Amino acid sequence: MPILTLKEQPPVPLEAESLSPDVVAALTLDAIRSLPVHLGKSRRSVGDFFEVAGPHGDELEIRGDAAKVKWIGRGMTRGRITLLGNAGMHLGSCMKGGSIEVSGNVSDWLGAEMSGGRIRVGGNAGGQVGAAYRGSLTGMTGGTILIGGSAGLEVGMRMRRGIIAVGGQARDFAGLEMKGGTILLRGGAELRTGAWISRGTIISLKPIPLLPTFSYACTYNPTFLRLYARHLAPLGFVIPHDEKDGAYERYAGDAAVPGRGEILVWKPA
Repeated sequence: MPILTLKEQPPVPLEAESLSPDVVAALTLDAIRSLPVHLGKSRRSVGDFFEVAGPHGDELEIRGDAAKVKWIGRGMTRGRITLLGNAGMHLGSCMKGGSIEVSGNVSDWLGAEMSGGRIRVGGNAGGQVGAAYRGSLTGMTGGTILIGGSAGLEVGMRMRRGIIAVGGQARDFAGLEMKGGTILLRGGAELRTGAWISRGTIISLKPIPLLPTFSYACTYNPTFLRLYARHLAPLGFVIPHDEKDGAYERYAGDAAVPGRGEILVWKPA
């Protein structure tokens, strides 16, 4: 497993989409050091910024505060990336498979337009988690994103499939223009949750302010939540679903579209 240790934070964001198991798996350490990265307008190499050690393989470990290192794991299809520290923008962008584990915080566009694989973040995430890039019609279409802390604006914007679970609070416009998939908000969200959602499910375990274009439908415990609970419990995300503990208030919307999405808000017994 190649181990990359950041020598020092770059003065401006470093674009390093070559840091992916698909790229480094078959390379020698010298070849990894020679991989191209971009610092501003200049083309540089991985070895200019990272100490590289360890045997080659389809796992990659990055050590240090990589908050200014962008595009790590872009389009990866296999293997594993472990970041012992923070990560910059576009981590796991367009990811198709494999897994990414981050011990610290990440910046904006985490898992943007990903279609498979799993990303797990121990700390907080920025905005546009699993979202569509500007001008794109569809965001995340598969895979799982797990965030231990809070998340920024527009979580899951235009997502079609997949699961996003946020341990802390999400900011405004969570689930903006969702077309499918599931967003779990353990810590609730701020304003305009589910705005212009056409399909998909948003689950909040805390009370949240709802747009007037969502209408109350019923209170119940959906059967499908048992499957989500079974899938997410080993990953540290517990979803209550037993009637003795409470039930979910279901709100349908967004009527402004009109949409067939739903927001489920947990009400303890």
